[in-house]
Amino acid sequence: MGTLYLVRHGQASFGAEDYDNLSELGHKQSVRLGEYFANKGIAFDGLIAGTLRRHKQTLAGILQGMNITGEHLSWDGLNEYDSEALIATVHPHKLEKPSSPEMYRHHFRLLRDGLTQWMAGVVSPRGMPSYSDFSAGVAGALDHVRAKHHGQNVLIVSSGGPISTAVGQVLGTSAETTIELNLRIRNSSVTEFAFTPKRHMLVSYNAVPHLDHPGCEGWLTYS
Repeated sequence: MGTLYLVRHGQASFGAEDYDNLSELGHKQSVRLGEYFANKGIAFDGLIAGTLRRHKQTLAGILQGMNITGEHLSWDGLNEYDSEALIATVHPHKLEKPSSPEMYRHHFRLLRDGLTQWMAGVVSPRGMPSYSDFSAGVAGALDHVRAKHHGQNVLIVSSGGPISTAVGQVLGTSAETTIELNLRIRNSSVTEFAFTPKRHMLVSYNAVPHLDHPGCEGWLTYS
């Protein structure tokens, strides 16, 4: 039996011109997670990450915290959907940068609506694959882990969409449940699967034990 750790990237730059870049806090979250893995004696036989900058930066921070180096497999099927393209399918006008709790809530209401319609095949966001193809990219990564890493520890660094999709595939959840899992996933959180050559089994979801640590007060983020 192997163990797969799926990690969501650290805090990115929500509302900035370039979201795909860790914030200073996002880097700290990533390094702290690596320190946690090292202190627990957790080592990895395989490293896999999406190809987005925030994925690579998060993996680099984890390895820094573990005080190790390592090569990783890049997997574009672990890349996040384009939230702006999704929102544009239900709200054609450009959104202002969120600056209040209500504006943030409005943003995520629109995102939930866009996700629902994309997953149902109702809309085709510009520049994005169908949800079926997106889901197949995630499934391919899980298949690879089962086929190549039997009995080993594997780390995947990705985003909320692919991780919640992976959980939905393993548990057979509805689209609505997968969306709710997605919108509640925390930065640098760890989702754990046990796996055999035949299947994955969910052990834990969205855990942040590394942030329950002196000096990490206020480090819990969602975007």
